[in-house]
Amino acid sequence: MKELLKTLVDIPGPCGFEHEVIRFLYERLKDRADEIYVNGLGDLIVVKHGANKGPVLAVSAHTDEVGFIVKKIESSGLLRFEKLGGHDDRILPAQRVIVTSDNGPHPGVIGTISAHMMKFDNAQMIRGYRELYIDVGARNKEDVEAMGIRPGDCITWDSPVREAGSRLYGHAFDDRCGCALLVNAFETVDFGKVYGTLIGIFSTQEEVGLRGAYAAAAELRPDVALAVDTTAVSDTPEGMMDHTLGLGEGAGIKIMDASLIASKAVWKFLEKCAAEEGIPYQTEIFTGIGTDAGALHMGYGGVPTGVISVPSRYAHSCVEMIDPEDFTACGRLLNAFILRMRSKEDFAFL
Repeated sequence: MKELLKTLVDIPGPCGFEHEVIRFLYERLKDRADEIYVNGLGDLIVVKHGANKGPVLAVSAHTDEVGFIVKKIESSGLLRFEKLGGHDDRILPAQRVIVTSDNGPHPGVIGTISAHMMKFDNAQMIRGYRELYIDVGARNKEDVEAMGIRPGDCITWDSPVREAGSRLYGHAFDDRCGCALLVNAFETVDFGKVYGTLIGIFSTQEEVGLRGAYAAAAELRPDVALAVDTTAVSDTPEGMMDHTLGLGEGAGIKIMDASLIASKAVWKFLEKCAAEEGIPYQTEIFTGIGTDAGALHMGYGGVPTGVISVPSRYAHSCVEMIDPEDFTACGRLLNAFILRMRSKEDFAFL
């Protein structure tokens, strides 16, 4: 799964620009699906029937990453930009980015002042992103236009997956991790032993309001649903950290976040799967985050829904970090859920 994750991270796909990610996933899974199609908003829907009758399970992983979009080209050749998804303005200056135009990728940097200028500046100032700019090495606007860069082109972090000790860091783990785990489920689960149907939703535009998941929820009628996404851990020394979630402590089983109070039946079933399979896990109650589950659980009169979370540090930055053992644990937990489900009554409210 590590190599698949690296491949997925290298495909640019911020909100609204997920096309090549969806194309890659379609080609990867088309021969394994009983049905596969892309809806009007770009969600890839992959259906696989088990050999035995049982519930319909929808599992969603979002394909978009946080990024930016070119807004304006200054006469100097510097680019102004708008955000796609949530960013912390404090970490933007001096980061490497890639601008993807119709002519291909163009490396650049988000500009910052020289350290030699600091004594003439307000050291306490945090410049908002609208004051920042991207430098692609152009001398003027005409140079930029010759590169093929134009307003509306997408921008992503220039940070491929790298190893740091026993862990991995890079950009777009949120949520190419979930995409890799869902692909792995289609490729490794023995569907001859599955009771029911798996519907995989590789959704779009999650980072700007769960939009792809809402589109899928309006179309599909699952009996139970899961989102597979990353979550922010709280195990570093900053004062607001409460150390309830940690890197290397196992798969996250969500109980509540800002978008969802998980179905008790679903998260209890996930806990049972983890316990019986010997999968390390930790429970998650964190109101600073939301996932596709926030849309899925409100579809068609309500769907029992839960979340499997890949613990992550430094979310929505160019150096997101995960522990491969947590990543593997999440994959095992997803596969166990698929193989152990039997009846939609297992997930009933009463």
